[in-house]
Amino acid sequence: MKPPPFGYSRPVSVAEALDVLASLGPDGKVLAGGQSLIPLLSMRLAAPAHLVDINRLAELSYVRVLDGQVAVGALARHADVLRDPAAASAQPLLAKALALVAHPVIRNRGTTVGSIVHADPAAEMTAVIALLGGSVRLASAVGERAVPASDFFLGPLESDVRHGELATEATFPVLPRSAGCAFAEISRRNGDYAICGVAAVVRLDGDGLISKASTAYLSVAPRPLVLDLTGACAGIGGGTGGTGGAGGTGGSGRGFAEAASLAMAQLDPEPDIHATADYRRHLAGVLTERALSDALADARERTHA
Repeated sequence: MKPPPFGYSRPVSVAEALDVLASLGPDGKVLAGGQSLIPLLSMRLAAPAHLVDINRLAELSYVRVLDGQVAVGALARHADVLRDPAAASAQPLLAKALALVAHPVIRNRGTTVGSIVHADPAAEMTAVIALLGGSVRLASAVGERAVPASDFFLGPLESDVRHGELATEATFPVLPRSAGCAFAEISRRNGDYAICGVAAVVRLDGDGLISKASTAYLSVAPRPLVLDLTGACAGIGGGTGGTGGAGGTGGSGRGFAEAASLAMAQLDPEPDIHATADYRRHLAGVLTERALSDALADARERTHA
């Protein structure tokens, strides 16, 4: 299969890229890693009149930890972010999620910001930035704006990037020392899109008990879905032993079954050729328990490190 005809520009600076995008208006489409866009073009599910290739914009290939944020530039490949020790230390959920993104060949080329802008509700990085409360910086010929993740995803494959704008950066808050995180997903084959996935962050109080718990879900809703499960998890924790897997309780004597039930009650997934709605909802419950349990173990380890 071949893509439809399109124009092509390859700017050498951000300023030039913004000028080109401004001149193209709705006819322009940005090409970065291309791991999502090229298949859509080849299957003729997308037909932009003009591609703006930003792969010469080396100034956007950074990964930085500054002022309590991990900042990822638009040309930083998944593999770059995954291998960055400062980013992994400051916000471990990035590396945990990126290790599950497709295959190494895809991660070597695909960009983290591009994945977020693509706004696929089955993608790991959309769930991560939504759960962490990160933001996306958008630039145009007339200025810049930062859009919080809660407002960025408008629907399946639809984000708040406007005509003439370039997503230059995504930022993720640093994980507090008293918090832990985890990512769990189920796919038919290693590297496939997840049938269901759950990211979790828990925070402990001074007694080692959970004081806040949140989860984000992929492949179960049109947009990344974030749930506050603090009410069902508050007070779980204590002790120093392991959590004992998905049903583990730690020192509190309580598990995460209530949180899983609460999450399942708020999900309304669509069936498809890969899974029924009921099966996806069941997986969401299982993975909620697993991710929260692993996040609790991670928080204990970080707190006592």
